[in-house]
Amino acid sequence: MEPWKSHVRAELFQRDCMQKDPFSGLCATVSRLEEMLCLHMSLLEDTERQRLPAEEENHLKLNLQLKEREHIIKELTQKVSDLTSNLYLKEAELQYCHSQVTRYRNEAVLLARGVNSLNSDISDYQYKLECQSNELAASQLEQRRLREELEVARRQKEELLERWLEEKREEAERLNKHNATQERWNRFAGRLKRLHYGRPRPPSCATSTGTNHPEKLN
Repeated sequence: MEPWKSHVRAELFQRDCMQKDPFSGLCATVSRLEEMLCLHMSLLEDTERQRLPAEEENHLKLNLQLKEREHIIKELTQKVSDLTSNLYLKEAELQYCHSQVTRYRNEAVLLARGVNSLNSDISDYQYKLECQSNELAASQLEQRRLREELEVARRQKEELLERWLEEKREEAERLNKHNATQERWNRFAGRLKRLHYGRPRPPSCATSTGTNHPEKLN
């Protein structure tokens, strides 16, 4: 018989026993009294019908006792059979319970292994999380340092730009001054040139020499 069938039969038998337990003694007594009453009534009917003598009545009483004993033996045999069947059911239920215990034990072992694996995974994840937290903290520090350096570089850039603009302004001023000086010099040079070309020319050295020494011409 399959284990689940034995388990079902055992559960049904246990249910019947629990339902009959409060009335088990009363039911057994009533059943036995009914059977004894039936036996007595049948014998009484036979006695009244046949009107047997006293010896045969004794024989009937013995026969009645014999039937009662046979009935008791049959009941005992039935009880033994029921107890044997109940024992088989209990054994089947016990085997089913053993199989369930084995299954639960195996499941517990598998669950324990799963728990160990999950604990190991949790430890790995915690370590990775700690490493990532440290990396994040380092990244934040590096970012803060880079921001400070960027701010310093920006200020330096602004200062360099201001200095460059100042130098360009000074250079432009120098260039403007140079251009103004050059323009004034050009105007002065132009005036000097006009003054120079506006005066009469003095006699040349050759003319004066030829006049004073005419004989050298020959």
